[in-house]
Amino acid sequence: NAAFDLGFIAAACRRSGLSFEPVCIDTLALARKLLPELRRHKLDVVSRHLDLPEFKHHRASDDALVVARMLPRFEPMLRELGAATLADVDRVLRRLQSGEQRRARHITLLVRNKLGLKNLYKLISASHLKHFSRGSPTIPRSLLEAHRDGLLVGSACSAGELYDAVLRGAPGEELRRIASFYDYIEIMPVANDRYLVENGTVRDDEALRDLNRRIARLAAEVEKPVVATGDVHFLDPQDEIYRRILQAARKFNDADRPAPLYFRTTDEMLAEFDYLDERTRYAAVIGNPNRIADMCEEFPLLPDGLFPPKIENSDGQLRDLVYGRMRELYGDEPPEIVKKRVETELGDILSRHYDVIYMSAQKLVADSNEHGYLVGSRGSVGSSLVAYLSGITEVNALPAHYLCPRCKRADFEAGKGYGCGADMPDALCPACGEKLKKEGFDIPFETFLGFGGDKVPDIDLNFSGEYQARAHKYTEELFGSDHVFRAGTIGTLADKTAYGYVSKYLEERGLERGEAEKNRLTQGLVGVKRTTGQHPGGLVVIPQDMEVEDFCPVQHPADDAGGGIITTHFEYHCMESNLLKLDELGHDDPTMLKYLGDLTGVDVRSIPLDDAETRRIFKTPAPLGLPEDDPIIGKTGTIGIPEFGTPFTRQMLVDTSPEQFDILVRLSGFSHGTGVWLGNAKELILRDGIAVKDTIGCRDDIMLYLISRGMPEKRAFKIMESVRKGKGLPEGAEGEMRSAGVPDWYIESCRRIQYLFPKAHAVAYVMMAFRIAWFKVHRPLEFYCAYFYRRSQKDAFDAGLMLRGRDFVRRKIAEIQAKGDSTAKEEDLLTTLEAVYEFYMRGFDFAPMDLYSCDAYRFLIVGEDRLRPPFVALSGLGDAAAADLVAARGGNRQFISIEELSGACPKVSQAHIEQLRAVGALGDLPEESQMTLF
Repeated sequence: NAAFDLGFIAAACRRSGLSFEPVCIDTLALARKLLPELRRHKLDVVSRHLDLPEFKHHRASDDALVVARMLPRFEPMLRELGAATLADVDRVLRRLQSGEQRRARHITLLVRNKLGLKNLYKLISASHLKHFSRGSPTIPRSLLEAHRDGLLVGSACSAGELYDAVLRGAPGEELRRIASFYDYIEIMPVANDRYLVENGTVRDDEALRDLNRRIARLAAEVEKPVVATGDVHFLDPQDEIYRRILQAARKFNDADRPAPLYFRTTDEMLAEFDYLDERTRYAAVIGNPNRIADMCEEFPLLPDGLFPPKIENSDGQLRDLVYGRMRELYGDEPPEIVKKRVETELGDILSRHYDVIYMSAQKLVADSNEHGYLVGSRGSVGSSLVAYLSGITEVNALPAHYLCPRCKRADFEAGKGYGCGADMPDALCPACGEKLKKEGFDIPFETFLGFGGDKVPDIDLNFSGEYQARAHKYTEELFGSDHVFRAGTIGTLADKTAYGYVSKYLEERGLERGEAEKNRLTQGLVGVKRTTGQHPGGLVVIPQDMEVEDFCPVQHPADDAGGGIITTHFEYHCMESNLLKLDELGHDDPTMLKYLGDLTGVDVRSIPLDDAETRRIFKTPAPLGLPEDDPIIGKTGTIGIPEFGTPFTRQMLVDTSPEQFDILVRLSGFSHGTGVWLGNAKELILRDGIAVKDTIGCRDDIMLYLISRGMPEKRAFKIMESVRKGKGLPEGAEGEMRSAGVPDWYIESCRRIQYLFPKAHAVAYVMMAFRIAWFKVHRPLEFYCAYFYRRSQKDAFDAGLMLRGRDFVRRKIAEIQAKGDSTAKEEDLLTTLEAVYEFYMRGFDFAPMDLYSCDAYRFLIVGEDRLRPPFVALSGLGDAAAADLVAARGGNRQFISIEELSGACPKVSQAHIEQLRAVGALGDLPEESQMTLF
């Protein structure tokens, strides 16, 4: 009826923050009065309905229709308030109209069994995704009741519903109703709630004890166990200082209020509750806690084993791909070494049901390739010949060998002694005269799956940054969007941040503490959870016949619902043995190669890895037509080349003077490892004369070397795994290595290593880098066109500086280098300046920027030796403004003034206009459209 309508709308308006004045009980008139507010809150369905002319004169049925249209907008709100049925609406309205404010209450949830664990996860997921309120995840009572099976609900602390009701003196009937909801009733030490005495809510500690006595009696009345709990926030009393510092950093007003929320012993708890009668005290401290503990089963947090998603006939698909490609490359009768390796790998993969993991990656790579983007493999997946034959990686893990593309003849004997096939000399097939391909990088499969497949494979892939979003979308298409989640991460307090918290806490309180004490307090905070986040490319896939809550809850990263991203609530590493995780990262190299291929028409896969001139730039800039004595370019030609373009890696090239592709791979291992080059291999090479090929560059080197010295394969693998993780040599390994004839310098080198790069990863990186280097040597203008485009996309190409000629660029480089403490932005700019300087030194130049000729985003080749920068090459002029400029000049439009240009380009600011003028892009365009006749 109309009164119900009015009450409903009044309550709904209050909940939405809408202004409300009950001037009439005519629902439609009232709704029209609120029309501006409804629109402001985007209740468009209602506002559009009210504007219809046929409702100028209305009937009661029209009122009902208006309310019916409003109801779906307010239904979620009603459910959040505890209204599960229409019968609950009156109760909710009465509570709202009485002015009672909704406030979240604390509860305690304990898991009894696996069903309870899943229900807990569902509650956590829903609280983060659907009921996040006032900065905190909240569980509506109706949701808790729907997922209560397998859980025990405790009444919690003084912030709980029951304690509050006792404190405000609620009548007995209400107290019994509230208490009956809980499975057990909690009482806590008086010291925990002393803040109620300090703020004047209760008289003294004895009043707090009376509250606990009343709660204990109430528990007996409703036949619920009373349990003495501690509301534990830290382990030991002295740890309270850490909580205070953390709360102070978050601007809690009561950060310094004593809160002895430490883990008390049984004797301490018995002493805390000595004011209860003996029977109640014993039950609360010992008997009931044990009863509740006995009600909770013991079981593993995560289900045992790997639970990959299903791909129909994935094992058959993988077999067909692998054997088909093997016959295509090596013929119908492949060499025994190839056949045995494939059978061994497939045996391990299929017996462990890893075929789905392989086929998932294969489909992703194939889709990327179909869109014209290469995919670089990361980690150890390139150790797998099956991964190579199925198209997941370009890295052929077999030992170096010749392979005839025509008659399929393979020669592994000729490859012995070579680190990789790319270093073998050119040769013709003795059977058919065809030029032989040179294959193989000699990487053991065990570094990927261990012996017998006892390591869960982790396939990481580098997609083009331009394709990465599509790769993620395709993963959802493969497995279902409700079964693919971003891998969650947990950000913890680092040393510097923790030290800052400590220093500020002490400073604000005027406390003087020595450096040792500051460091002690800092270490107590390091590792504490600070925020949640997401892995940059990690996706976790849930099997189709299971739910994500079978493994963990989900949430928004950093509780930010704006991006629409959902991540695992747990840090993904804890589940990597249970779920398929795909690392689909964005990377510059595939994007660069796609662009270079499009510019030149060259198939980047066909670029030979043994090109002599390309190899030379890793030793000298001579192939680029440059001298070796230029102080900016230096003694190599690798500026702008991934893996080898930084000052650090360029010096590494100077120190090692590499001539083989295998050495480049080793250098990549040096640069990506920790404790591998500096203080280790560098000294061995330069000081002790150890050959680069004999040092440890990648983790696989250790295993292969120890096996070659006669050590058992599994022992060599175990030593490799220990060293590559920075754990040093396992017990007894040193003696075993000496017995096998391993020199002391090699043993010491193992001791110093903190992290070792996988060889397969290094090979994949160097293959990409070498292809890009080939363009720099043989198609230089296209190389710089692509390179500068990528730099401008990172806002690291400032046309206002770069277009001012070689001498200016040289002075700018010297200016930044002379500072000594350059910012990250200046270092980024320096990287581009070096490439621009080299560009000028090779005889190239920039064409002037022009309002009618520049592209929005891409550099354009002008003639045989010039590049015209795009609009985005101007620092601070972003994509939107650049697109605005290009759109405004469409249809061969000619502007008559800067005034007209500004009017046609609303996203182009006055600062942008000044930048365009400074580089000459506006020519002689006058300021105003007004013409002067006299």
